[in-house]
Amino acid sequence: MYLISVYFDETTEKRISAYMKQIEKATGNTLMIKGNIPPHITIAAFQTESVDVAREIFMRKKEELEFGKIQWVSVGTFLPGVIYITPILNQYLHQLVEIYYKEITGREGVKIDYRYMPFSWLPHSTLAKHLSKEQLTIAFEIMQKQFAPFEGKVTKIGLSKTNPYEDLEIISLE
Repeated sequence: MYLISVYFDETTEKRISAYMKQIEKATGNTLMIKGNIPPHITIAAFQTESVDVAREIFMRKKEELEFGKIQWVSVGTFLPGVIYITPILNQYLHQLVEIYYKEITGREGVKIDYRYMPFSWLPHSTLAKHLSKEQLTIAFEIMQKQFAPFEGKVTKIGLSKTNPYEDLEIISLE
């Protein structure tokens, strides 16, 4: 599986990383930090047999990408074991999803994950995953005590692969 994700300015990255570390410390769930998964929002997920095809899909839209702002407004869960913060789905985020959806759709040998199609996608920044019911309760209590809406900047976009997570390409948008 390949992911195209946006990454944030230093202040935003530190804030989200702090949430991730607090949850890890309180729950013992080390998946995000030990997996070196940075704060991000995935805007496309797809499968292809070729890393070269994945890189081509990512790089073809390089000129259409630009810096943008996002406002995170809520804490949520994907049951049974994921906690995340979610931004408002603004025009900037929607356009990024559209750019890559159009590039991926219809390509032979490439299959987009349905959860990352326009109007099927819920933007989110995962804080922890594979949490037990008890760990999820602890994580939610941590976020309930300290989360308040905040704004951040998208400064980079990248192509990565999963299992294990590995960055393949990063483009600076500043």
